[in-house]
Amino acid sequence: MPNAFVAVLMGSDSDLALMQNTLETLKTLQIPYELKITSAHRTPDATHAYVKDAAGRGCAVFIAAAGLAAHLAGTVAGLTLKPVIGVPIDAGPLQGMDALLSTVQMPGGIPVACVAIGKAGAKNAAYLAAQILALSDPALAERLRLERADNAAAIRAKDQALQQPLP
Repeated sequence: MPNAFVAVLMGSDSDLALMQNTLETLKTLQIPYELKITSAHRTPDATHAYVKDAAGRGCAVFIAAAGLAAHLAGTVAGLTLKPVIGVPIDAGPLQGMDALLSTVQMPGGIPVACVAIGKAGAKNAAYLAAQILALSDPALAERLRLERADNAAAIRAKDQALQQPLP
């Protein structure tokens, strides 16, 4: 898909600091994306319109981040056949557990892939989107392979440094 992109949706502008992890990872992997604030509860008509429009313009994967009741990913999944990845935001009195459950507990037939709460989840959402896109993009698959190899090399170097005798 030559014009394929990832749509990154957030329920609130307060989610942007966390979702920078998603955006940075997508940039590093050279994956085009769009970023939008839209709410399943406060702007349902705008959410519906954007999802339908984006899918028609080449959106290949949706990433939806929300905290508290976190119905954004589920709403998006109900509107498209494209893969949807939910990122539970670690906010509110339950520190994201409510968002996790709201995101992961989808009815049969309307799947949402759910990543971890918070920063690791925001980063992994981008990696999962990349892996989905890499199924039909060999160049992206190679970028992912090289990034994993670099990560492994960094861990081996840290271990080697740890194994050096202390003075």
